[in-house]
Amino acid sequence: MRRRDSSALAKRSKTQLLLGKNGCARIHLLMLGYMEKINDGEGHPSSSHQALKGTSKWATSLENLLEDPEGVKRFREFLKKEFSEENVLFWLACEEFKKTQGKKQMQEKAKEIYMTFLSSKASSQVNVEGQSRLSETILETPHPLMFQKLQDQIFNLMKYDSYSRFLKSDIFLNHQKSEEQEESSPEAQTAAKRASRIYNT
Repeated sequence: MRRRDSSALAKRSKTQLLLGKNGCARIHLLMLGYMEKINDGEGHPSSSHQALKGTSKWATSLENLLEDPEGVKRFREFLKKEFSEENVLFWLACEEFKKTQGKKQMQEKAKEIYMTFLSSKASSQVNVEGQSRLSETILETPHPLMFQKLQDQIFNLMKYDSYSRFLKSDIFLNHQKSEEQEESSPEAQTAAKRASRIYNT
């Protein structure tokens, strides 16, 4: 338990040292925290799609795409070409923010998200409805779900707009083709046969 606490403290200290950089770098740290949670197995994908991997999983839903680090990487690549990468970065930052503990840390992260994505001078401003915008005064009393309404708006924007185009994009189709070629390679087929023999013995 002590070793885990020390590791968590080290991560927090490293993040705090880097918080003085520009807005994009700061929000990149928030996103990296979320991706670490996924890689550590805290994403908890739905059981009905646990057997699916890669593009097969990405194509089932935007939720499943966002649970896969490689899927997020490819989706970001696509959104960057559409000049809307800030949408997925904001969504990821909000997911990480919900896991933040301690009022001071929440205030710092809330301010980072606000200044990077929501303020009138934001470096990567997201497109949300005017009446849904938050006042800067709310940053003094943060809570885990303070960005939820805006996050849902951006998620739906991606789900019903960008996501469907992503599934038809060259980025997705080329990755899908590469997966199919790997699966049909002699090495992959031999490995599958070996695994089948082991399973059936």
